Amino acid sequence: MSGAGKKVADVAFKASRTIDWDAMAKVLVSDAARKEFSGLRIAFDEVNSQLQTKFSQEPEPIDWDFYRKGIGSGIVDMYKTAYDSIEIPKYVDNVTPEYKPKFDALLVELKEAEQKSLKESERLEKEITDVQEISKKLSTMTADEYFEKHPELKKKFDDEIRNDYWGY
Repeated sequence: MSGAGKKVADVAFKASRTIDWDAMAKVLVSDAARKEFSGLRIAFDEVNSQLQTKFSQEPEPIDWDFYRKGIGSGIVDMYKTAYDSIEIPKYVDNVTPEYKPKFDALLVELKEAEQKSLKESERLEKEITDVQEISKKLSTMTADEYFEKHPELKKKFDDEIRNDYWGY
């Protein structure tokens, strides 16, 4: 196997082991997102499978004697010499060291954004619960009960009344 092919296959194999597909699937909210995620997972598995099979196998050695019998040793020896003289350069990865720090910085940024998003989701869930609770009680709620839950509005209205500001 060539150095580059083996490296690609190794990286793909390691990536497939570290991806937590189930955890990512739990975060999805809409059906469209689940459908897209499913397509991504299938495509990833197909590519990973191809990489594992295609690049992990050594090519079959050439049976030079078979060709010598059918064609003749002169031409076959010339091709064998040419084949043996071919040097396939080894892949040197100059890209990964350059982008690894950027990628790691993006991962940190991603984790921070995820935490921020989770906190915002919790806040919004609480706000939705409060609004639903208020909408149920709104028909029977007094102003004092409402201002008890929202003291900032009571202060605002009291200030407007005190300052004789009626909105026009």
